[in-house]
Amino acid sequence: MSGSEALTGAIIMGYTVASLFFLKFWRRTGDSLFFAFAIAFLLLAATPLLTLVFSVPREEQSPFHVIRASAFIIIILAIVMKSRR
Repeated sequence: MSGSEALTGAIIMGYTVASLFFLKFWRRTGDSLFFAFAIAFLLLAATPLLTLVFSVPREEQSPFHVIRASAFIIIILAIVMKSRR
């Protein structure tokens, strides 16, 4: 395993742990903002995982970049919907 693969694994783990924390907060409060953040962080974890599995040299030139963009769109929409209430 190379250093970049280990770093990618750490990034994936960090996103997954953040997602689990937001799921825990969502279960406690029932607030949909926490659920949206949990889904977004799972999508953010999926992007480096897919680029690692499929050996994509540059993530920004792959179709997996759309997954990351959709995660940020989910976050933005959740914040806007929360602030409108």
